[in-house]
Amino acid sequence: MKFDDAMLQRLEKLSMLKISDEKRAEMIGELEKIVGFVDILGELDTENLDPSFSTLSGGTPMREDTPRENPEVRDIILEHAPKAEEDYFVVPSIIE
Repeated sequence: MKFDDAMLQRLEKLSMLKISDEKRAEMIGELEKIVGFVDILGELDTENLDPSFSTLSGGTPMREDTPRENPEVRDIILEHAPKAEEDYFVVPSIIE
């Protein structure tokens, strides 16, 4: 896939990021490398692989799932949010 400035502008809008003019060409090159790597992964033959394949012998170690509530964590996170109301993040609408 070929990236150009129009595609980068669209990604900026979707991600709500601003990329400086000095970094635009470098970012386009990096995105092309990433997509090229993903294309290479698409060439792998995974037809006969078990979907639950793991490199860990014995599978993934399990742990007890015990819920914990610490209201201070929620407050700390919301303090750093650009905008929050009650216990929720407030984000701009992205649907046009």
